[in-house]
Amino acid sequence: MGQRSGALENLGLKRLAIRLVSAGPPAGRWFMIFSETPLSGAYCIEIEKHVDERGFFARGWCQQEFEAHGLVSRVVQANISYNHKLGTLRGLHYQAAPQAETKLVRCTRGAIWDVIVDLRPGSPTRGQWHGETLTADNYRMLYVPEEFAHGYITLRDDVEVTYQVSQIYTPGAERGIRWDDPAFRIAWPVQPRVISAKDARWPDFRWPELPV
Repeated sequence: MGQRSGALENLGLKRLAIRLVSAGPPAGRWFMIFSETPLSGAYCIEIEKHVDERGFFARGWCQQEFEAHGLVSRVVQANISYNHKLGTLRGLHYQAAPQAETKLVRCTRGAIWDVIVDLRPGSPTRGQWHGETLTADNYRMLYVPEEFAHGYITLRDDVEVTYQVSQIYTPGAERGIRWDDPAFRIAWPVQPRVISAKDARWPDFRWPELPV
């Protein structure tokens, strides 16, 4: 009876611990680090490591924290892209309204230079770009708002990137900006070596493509 009672007590404590963890962080205590980029509404997000002798534990996603920072927390798809070679360029891509999407991008193997371009009508930084180095070692993520074009170039061989997106991929809404479009003059850190024919053929960008 004593053993059964002790086992039930331990089970009750475990269930209580699970409930406490599920309840989320105490008021005012966050477990992810949000830093706004020079482009309003776009964020570089870093993990806060809790280190012990085993290694570390960190939170890589939290609906509560995203919403507290005014960011879209809806996730309907998670995508993975793998790249064999250094200098592989993907993008720049976005979806037109009403299928405009937010993205949360992280490099899970190797390293990339991730770039975004503000295409929002009326934005004070419209037409400007910003780049961040994301690596598997720094665990950094880039939050890409709606009406931003997004792309990246690999900085090493053997690179994997993950995306969480807020809208279903809709081919008819897909739009793109060519990597060397003179309207933006993005300063890529390495010369592209591998790029799809589709991305290489995006026409010069014209602002009327988005309503002003």
